[in-house]
Amino acid sequence: MLDTLTFLLEKLFLLAHIRLSILLPPQLDSCEREDSLPQPPAAAAAPHSFQRGDLLEVPRTLFTHFGIYLGDNRVAHLIPDILPALSADRRHIQQMVTNSRLLLGVLSKRASIRVDSVEDFAYGAGILLNVMDRAVLQRPLPGEEVALRAERLVGGVSYSLLWNNCEHFVTYCRYGNAQSLQTDRFCEWLKSLIRDQRSVLLTGLLGLLSMLCLGVSPITALPSALIPFTLWMAS
Repeated sequence: MLDTLTFLLEKLFLLAHIRLSILLPPQLDSCEREDSLPQPPAAAAAPHSFQRGDLLEVPRTLFTHFGIYLGDNRVAHLIPDILPALSADRRHIQQMVTNSRLLLGVLSKRASIRVDSVEDFAYGAGILLNVMDRAVLQRPLPGEEVALRAERLVGGVSYSLLWNNCEHFVTYCRYGNAQSLQTDRFCEWLKSLIRDQRSVLLTGLLGLLSMLCLGVSPITALPSALIPFTLWMAS
C-alpha cells in the first residue's frame, strides 16, 4: 500500500510541476536564514567563474536541474536514465541522455550519477551559480570536500521524484544533508489542495460515479467513502 501511495504521489508531483509557479506565490523558504538581506536576481554564470565544488543550477521547463562542478569543465549530476539497465556498452551509455531515456528512467526509477561537460549538463540553458546557498540553513562544506563527495557517488543509483532526485544529490554533497526544496514546495501545494473543501466534494462525486459505473462492491465502496472522509478530516 505504501509503495502504491508513493508511486501515485510521484506521478502527481511530475504533473504538478507545470502548475507550481502559478499556484504558489513567491515567498522565502522557511529554512532561509532570517538575517539574510534581499538579493538581486541571479544572473547566469560564465563557465570560467566556476570553482571546484560549486553548485550549478539549470532552470528547465518543468523543474530545475542541479549538478556539482568538479573542475576541468566537468559536472557531476544525478539524472534518470534507463539505458544502464539495458546495455553494458559504456561508450553508448556515456552519450548525452535523450528525453526518451530520461522519461523511461523516471518511470522505471533508474538513474545514474554521471560526469558530463558543462555544455552537455546545461543543454543550452543558462547556469546559475550557488543560488541555493541563500535558501539552505547549513553552511556549504569546503569546495574540495564537496567535489570528492560527488566523485565517490558516481555510478548507478535508484531514483525517486520525491525522495531521491538530483537536488538530494547536490545538497548532500554541498551541505552534508540531502533535501529537496522542490519536493518541499510540492508537499506544501499538496497540503493546500487537500485542505481545499472543493477537492473533498470532487473526490466524493468521482467516488459516486465510480460506484454507479462499476457497481457497488467493497472494492469501489470503501475507497469512495474512505478517501472523502480522510480529505474532510484533514481539511
